[in-house]
Amino acid sequence: MKDFDPKRREFLKGSLALGATGMVLASPLSSLLAQQSGKADMVVRNAKVSTVDPNLPSAESFAIKHGMYYRVGSNNAVADLVGSDTKVIDAKGHRVIPGLHDSHTHGIREGLHYAMELRWDWVDSVEEALAMLAEEVKHTPKGQWIRVVGGFSWEQFREKRMPTLEEINKIAPDHPEYIFYLYAYGMLNRKAVEVLNYNNEPIDLYHKGRIEKDRRGRATGIITAAPSGLIMYKTLTKLPKKSKEQQILGTRHFMNEMNALGLTSISDAGGGGMQYPDAYDVMYDVHKQGLSTVRVGIHTFPQVGGREYDDYKRWIGMVKPGDGDDMLRFIGGGENICWAAYDYEIFAQERPNLDADVRDKAMPIYKLLAENNWPWRQHITYIESADILLDMYEEVAKAGDGKLPQGTIIDHGETFSDRTLERIAKLEMGIAIQNRIAYQAEDFVRRYGAAKLAQTPPIRKMLKMGIPVGGGTDATRVSSYNPWYSIYWLATGKSRGGRQMYGDDNILTRDEALQLWTTGSSWFTGDLGKKGAIKEGQLADFSILNHDFMTIPDVLIPRTHAKLTSVGGKIVHAYDTFEQFAPKALPDVSPDWSPLYRTGDFRKLYMS
Repeated sequence: MKDFDPKRREFLKGSLALGATGMVLASPLSSLLAQQSGKADMVVRNAKVSTVDPNLPSAESFAIKHGMYYRVGSNNAVADLVGSDTKVIDAKGHRVIPGLHDSHTHGIREGLHYAMELRWDWVDSVEEALAMLAEEVKHTPKGQWIRVVGGFSWEQFREKRMPTLEEINKIAPDHPEYIFYLYAYGMLNRKAVEVLNYNNEPIDLYHKGRIEKDRRGRATGIITAAPSGLIMYKTLTKLPKKSKEQQILGTRHFMNEMNALGLTSISDAGGGGMQYPDAYDVMYDVHKQGLSTVRVGIHTFPQVGGREYDDYKRWIGMVKPGDGDDMLRFIGGGENICWAAYDYEIFAQERPNLDADVRDKAMPIYKLLAENNWPWRQHITYIESADILLDMYEEVAKAGDGKLPQGTIIDHGETFSDRTLERIAKLEMGIAIQNRIAYQAEDFVRRYGAAKLAQTPPIRKMLKMGIPVGGGTDATRVSSYNPWYSIYWLATGKSRGGRQMYGDDNILTRDEALQLWTTGSSWFTGDLGKKGAIKEGQLADFSILNHDFMTIPDVLIPRTHAKLTSVGGKIVHAYDTFEQFAPKALPDVSPDWSPLYRTGDFRKLYMS
């Protein structure tokens, strides 16, 4: 779309009574209970329910009516709500949890590219990773790109290294290949260098990113952040794109993949070339067609340095926080507000300083957002950056009523001190944390030491100070979109490569980890008390798990997934024991040579 569609805004602002899935949503509890009579629409029984409700931590049954939890308790307590039209699901003793909510991810962007990407998220060795590349060569038409775009770490490989250029060049002489590692490092085979014409591009093609050249001035195939990863995702933008119809279908498949992992909500942090509103058109269309199976909160992220203020001024005239419904809602600005205030996240490299003119560039934008009651989220990795930016936040708050717009967020916060946290708590901000440090633990230790790693980020201190904290991934170009890798990190303190990062003072119990990923994350879309718990009056988002997350050995946590998932009382995923409840299968993914037909996602790995 070239211009913002005012009809779309009116659609998003429409009644909260009827969501995009066709189910009634989000009426106040008092009015909901007033209209309740008769039997439930759905009853789940014989379950081990982790409710995340402190007043009723566990249950064995619950009833759903009008897309919301109606009654929670024992099998007997719910039995009288079963009628002839009630869908009854026997959980057969399986663990049931509220739907998971990723408080910081890039799911809208990933949906556009999902069907084209090979994933190494779960791969244990370079040998296996290379074998997967070779398999794609067999099925991918010559000239088409093979791409691995984040979600893995060299630390997870037995060999404790990345593949070499020699290895990937040998595998694919006729297919351009691009391997994207975090935002730090990219690998292009010879064919890709040729297609992109990188032999003839300058070393510093993009600001703070580099093309490695050999002594003869030819591109080796290595591109690196210095410290910005701009060159990595600028390279991605040069690769072929799918049609809008293919992007819509890919987005639906990615949502289904998230549902299969127990995800029912995401807070999307924008970025990576995602300019609002044009780049969000596919997600809006999926929602408009009633095809969404994941609740999405949207943030806007300016993509062009020097134009940020003008972008936000324009957007403020187009949309306001809260526009939308329970399936797709506009939240605010970020995760980046101004490029001068961005401090990146590559721990293998020296800490970057914010631009010297950061105040001149950023302060007018923060004031503009505050004056228009726009909450924002800001990427801040380092305490040094936080000190500078919090000075501005405190000044903005002081100029108003002493507060920032409700729901203002800091993202990441790995190296924050007690004093930093105290300032954040006083401003009533939340912190969205992710397991990206688990993908870079060894790099961090080499630069800062193991002692510093033990409080990176200081999760327990955040919680002790009463700061809202949400669980997340920063997927897909950093860590995996699989929430269970993040939950494993929270509950064990271990990196993706198996390093024991934390002691008991920074490790969460499994109940606490689950809370961060449910009620904790709900704060970040303004939904605290509305979703995140299996509790009367809240939105009926839940998953029945393949095994008991609360009792399984630690090593099995990343292998957790959902056998059945509900969003607002509508079953969006089911297989195996619960296959009879499965929704209609999605159309086949496009193109017909997509990696998803082989080893492209977790569904293929766990559910074959």
